[in-house]
Amino acid sequence: MSATELVSVDIGGTHARFAIATVADDGAISLSEPETLHTEDHASFQTAWEDFRSRAGGTLPPRVSIAIAGPVDREVIRFTNNPWIIRPALIPSKLGVEQFTVVNDFEAVAHAVARAPDDQFLHLAGPKQPLAQEGTISVLGPGTGLGVAHLWRSDDSYRVTATEGGHIDFAPLDQIEDAILARLRKRHNRVSIERVVAGPAIVDIYQTLAAMEHRTVAEEDDIAIWTRGIGGGDSLAAAAVDRFCLSLGSVAGDIALAQGGFGGVVIAGGLGYRLRDHLPTSGFAERFRAKGRFADLMASIPVKLITHPQPGLFGAAAAFAKEHIT
Repeated sequence: MSATELVSVDIGGTHARFAIATVADDGAISLSEPETLHTEDHASFQTAWEDFRSRAGGTLPPRVSIAIAGPVDREVIRFTNNPWIIRPALIPSKLGVEQFTVVNDFEAVAHAVARAPDDQFLHLAGPKQPLAQEGTISVLGPGTGLGVAHLWRSDDSYRVTATEGGHIDFAPLDQIEDAILARLRKRHNRVSIERVVAGPAIVDIYQTLAAMEHRTVAEEDDIAIWTRGIGGGDSLAAAAVDRFCLSLGSVAGDIALAQGGFGGVVIAGGLGYRLRDHLPTSGFAERFRAKGRFADLMASIPVKLITHPQPGLFGAAAAFAKEHIT
């Protein structure tokens, strides 16, 4: 059996990333250098595909796997933050392909976790051992929202399930988180965990900490606060980053308990990667373990950060391989 080539695509609200993926005879997956296109520069996914095809020399493999930031509907896929519409039944005729796979973007990340080698994981907490080869692994990633999935594997096989775990209720653990919840409750009758452990949440955390110290601070977007907080030049922003990491530890532990993710927990996403130096020293691990009578169980779970530079593209290719090759 010869190697299989396909186009791997990762579509978000702002960018669509394309690469040629190769699945070798032994199942190993490699990617060409990704091409990033702006969604606002293209009227549709089909015209973006044609642009990439032109950049790639005019021809593409007759296979595609697409990871989509949003729910995957069998009839019509609509994007939250861009005007594209994809009708899965028309993908072969519109793109000129013979085989295709469409998955949720965080489902693709879980496929990447299942297939990535051990050296593409950074240890964060728990025992310094690889993710289990048998059992359930929980995967979560803070970004614009909070993506949550899990995978179960046994021997050489695995299954991935995408979830909406980012929308479970937020449970504060101390007075500061009580204050964060009180601030959020002024705008939301129900406060989910992604209101506290997704990228935009740093604004509410920062503003809450400022109010507790009776400071008046300017209204800013999350990018500005993250930049100052991670850079360490602003002590209040740095405190907000540490508080975010604490809450993420609590949420990761809750997800592991709910899913039975005792084979390991993986943090993913661009924001997770930016926090790679902060998470191990922030109290994340202590919060992850702080589950009362289950503290010993939580301490036995390896917690990792996936460091693959393109987990969405890699995972989309893995999802295609899972459906069509293996």
